[in-house]
Amino acid sequence: MSSAVDSAALPVIKPLWIGSVKVDPPILQAPMAGFTNYAFRQIVREFGGAGLQATEMVNAKGFVWLDQQAEEHPDRLWGVPEEARPLAVQIWDNDPETLASVGERLAGPDYGVSVVDINFGCPVKDVTEKAHSGSYLLRFPDRMGAIIERVVKACAPTPVTAKIRLGCTLNTINAVEIAQVVEGAGAAALTVHGRTAQEMFRGRADWDRIAEIKPHLKRIPLIGNGDLSSAEQVVDVFRRYPVDGVMIARACLGRPWLFAQAAAALRGEPTPPEPTFAEQRACLLRHFGMIVDRFGETKGAILMRKYAACYAVGKYGARHFRSAIGRITTAAEFYSVVEEFFLEGPPPEAAESSAGTHEKTPAP
Repeated sequence: MSSAVDSAALPVIKPLWIGSVKVDPPILQAPMAGFTNYAFRQIVREFGGAGLQATEMVNAKGFVWLDQQAEEHPDRLWGVPEEARPLAVQIWDNDPETLASVGERLAGPDYGVSVVDINFGCPVKDVTEKAHSGSYLLRFPDRMGAIIERVVKACAPTPVTAKIRLGCTLNTINAVEIAQVVEGAGAAALTVHGRTAQEMFRGRADWDRIAEIKPHLKRIPLIGNGDLSSAEQVVDVFRRYPVDGVMIARACLGRPWLFAQAAAALRGEPTPPEPTFAEQRACLLRHFGMIVDRFGETKGAILMRKYAACYAVGKYGARHFRSAIGRITTAAEFYSVVEEFFLEGPPPEAAESSAGTHEKTPAP
């Protein structure tokens, strides 16, 4: 059953402008490595509600090497030249010239992206400790400023944005200082994830800390990110905090219709119900079809394991499904697992043994 948000208490939600790019509604899909590829973005686009979508983050050095070798560009840029706009591509590295070179190519005629986003928030060790990029650079505001200035100049007139965390650790939170550096260097928007790099994805996102940044920005919009998993939470954030937009991340991976629900709630309309179980299964199968069309059956089946597990979160039999899907290597095996375990209710053996006492078990 659909539900309605109290329209009398709704804040006035305006479109978000990133330079000359209009983001309406001001609900953004986060770039997520290993997940937000073309197939996923197409599924989101079919449901609607995302004002701006983003690719997976792209390793700038890897892009440059492939460019020099005249090789096909990374799979993370699959579909970018042809798909609908607006579209952001996120890049990462620690060298201003490398990032500027890649940004210029992305903003140019070959790709023509709407927004170039620089990742200063990734907390993964391969990016931070090994490559001294992502959230590692939050320790060096001057370096960040130099990177942004150079990329902004290379990409003009395409707007450049930055995504950060609150700081590297709870004892070194410096998001306000970083925000001022980002704006001063010419970025067109700032997205802040409400955790430190040290926290990874543990605990809760601190939206009060995100809100503290807003008074220190004079011209660019502030986009908040962290722990948004329902339309009601999106509305509540706009009610309580002075953000110009929100970014939805992990919660949308198994529920790509979440953007449409949030957009309706912000308009004061009844929130669309969750798709029926049959519709969710059809969505999963369509997603698989696009992955196989791109990567072939063997690679596609293996890649689909992690996507499929997201669709099962919170459903009956999620653990059984994830265990089985983690072993597939062919399309036939995928369809067999979906048929056997992706069920609207307890698995048959659980229903027989527990007489209906099986509880919904989300995949951890």
